[in-house]
Amino acid sequence: MGWYGEWVFPRLLDWSMAGQPFADYRRQLLAPVKGDVLEIGFGTGLNLAYYPDTVTSLTVIDPNPGMAAIAQPRLQRTALKCQSRPLRGERLDFPAHQFDWVVSTWTLCSIADRDRALAEIHRVLKPGGRFAFIEHGLSPDPAIARWQTRLTPLQKRLADGCRLDQPIADLIRRHFDLDTLVTEYAPNLPKTGGYFYRGVAVK
Repeated sequence: MGWYGEWVFPRLLDWSMAGQPFADYRRQLLAPVKGDVLEIGFGTGLNLAYYPDTVTSLTVIDPNPGMAAIAQPRLQRTALKCQSRPLRGERLDFPAHQFDWVVSTWTLCSIADRDRALAEIHRVLKPGGRFAFIEHGLSPDPAIARWQTRLTPLQKRLADGCRLDQPIADLIRRHFDLDTLVTEYAPNLPKTGGYFYRGVAVK
């Protein structure tokens, strides 16, 4: 992982993802979440403040110890029943059919084997369970998409494997039925990194 990935990038991520409009996106996405919840790519814990009291238990995973170091004080302050584990999305060490909801916020872009991770999410969800996601990904505008492809090699180096050019909805549809999907350019962000896919998929 290296010094940059473990020490510098987690602090840059925490700073860059903490303000508006990210708070509004988190609030909207997490409002319906309830029951036993798994969050993949927990990062520095910025979602914690937006989980509703309908959540019975929260399990969070992230393989980066630098992220965990920043998240730990937030975990200690939360009133949620919560456990944290250093796992990758491609290998979820949980029994099948354990969770009511799985949450992913700006995470699938940095998972090397996204199909395997989505298959694992499907496996650990209960029948009828829901997958809430917000991700940045491939723009439908060919000119923007070309720039996303050009910039992805640099983005992967600077942002811990993050890709700008993934067709997120298509990837999710391989494993789930999409219940809701909103796609839009986020305000005040470059279009190459600000085309967002937000929705809920059902097992």
